[in-house]
Amino acid sequence: MAVKTIMIDMEAYDILVRARRGNESFSKVIKHTLAGAGNTAAALVHHVDAYTLPEETLHAMERVVAARGDDLIAAESPDSYGS
Repeated sequence: MAVKTIMIDMEAYDILVRARRGNESFSKVIKHTLAGAGNTAAALVHHVDAYTLPEETLHAMERVVAARGDDLIAAESPDSYGS
């Protein structure tokens, strides 16, 4: 099989490393990510696992959503519709 050498920056390299499944080659990572094979349930699970947010980020997001929830409830009250 013919091969081609490409140059990528460190950020792209780090993304490839995180997307790897075990000792998978970068060629396979690129193929399963870009060639449509990423449209499977297994690929979804892989991507969710690969991009899990840190606990502190999730807690911060929950606090923001909870705070906005109070605002949304007030905005959706019948009084806010001018009736």
